[in-house]
Amino acid sequence: MTLRCSACGTTYEDRWRCRCGSPLRFVDRPCPSTDDPTNARIDSRDGLWAFSGFLPIDRHVSFGEGYTPLVDAEAWNATFKLEYVFPTGSFKDRGATTTLSRAVDLGVDRVLEDSSGNAGAAIATYAARAGISATIYVPADTKAPKLRAISRAGADIVRVEGSREDVTAACTDAVEAGDGWYASHAWNPAFAIGTATMAYEIAHQRDWDAPDAVVMPLGHGTMFLGAYRGFRTLLDTGWIDRLPKLLGAQAAGYAPVVEAIRGTKAAAGDNDAADGIRIRDPAQMDALVGAIDDSDGDAIAISETAVRTELDRLHESGFYVEPTCAVAPAALREYRRLGVLEPDTEVIVPLSGSGLKT
Repeated sequence: MTLRCSACGTTYEDRWRCRCGSPLRFVDRPCPSTDDPTNARIDSRDGLWAFSGFLPIDRHVSFGEGYTPLVDAEAWNATFKLEYVFPTGSFKDRGATTTLSRAVDLGVDRVLEDSSGNAGAAIATYAARAGISATIYVPADTKAPKLRAISRAGADIVRVEGSREDVTAACTDAVEAGDGWYASHAWNPAFAIGTATMAYEIAHQRDWDAPDAVVMPLGHGTMFLGAYRGFRTLLDTGWIDRLPKLLGAQAAGYAPVVEAIRGTKAAAGDNDAADGIRIRDPAQMDALVGAIDDSDGDAIAISETAVRTELDRLHESGFYVEPTCAVAPAALREYRRLGVLEPDTEVIVPLSGSGLKT
């Protein structure tokens, strides 16, 4: 469970980021001993922990999460992965189960997290399952249903005025002051270990045939980096034969990854509908750019109008998701218009969060 800095190589037994300011990753990256996935005896009844052979963390805190459905979405000529059917209504449960399991291993008695809602609800809920106290820092305008999900799990809530970055700063100040262990979805290396399981599931559900592309919302990049690392691990292990093209969808007005890969200012706009990905300074920007480059991927910014139009389409088709979730299907249309994706391309679009918390 030793951690190593992605930049300077310094190792730690436990820390949320390197003293040089860079992200940390687990030194031990286990892989199953077989190069044939059909011999691995993957049992979906174990949920995402069916892939424990890839996880450097033991299962301690779980609600049986994982193996979300893959369903045809004919109106989009794509396949949706229903990540909003997790216990707390979002894909953030993938990272919460591994993060709180690590917290148990370390003997943590209080966790801290900053979140616009979904990650906070996941960390609070899994902390309650583990019997660990939690404090969640949130923007002052966080939606009431998400606040209820956090408070009903027994977590303390600290509402912070200002930008999303101000919320993170308040939380990390508390962490550095010794108020608790940082269970950050953006920084804690245990979280990305959990989100990588989405890629493992997709490959298994498709009989180890990787899709041509995956289109995902992109804020801090929790899902995006997890998917990249999961598919990259499967490719390196020999369980799939190609890396899917990974395509990000950012909110207009909050598109730093788009600007980084294009080297130009993104189009003006302000997509307030996609509140879950309004991030101007992703914690792991270099890793996101590297994932896009390695997968021959891309990132584009999506307007609020496009998100609201797509949200209506999703609801009318029975997919009751939150507004941020509509960014990826809206981006799918734009990628096809731009010629990045051909009509016959096999595309997976994860639907990240439930409309029940909006």
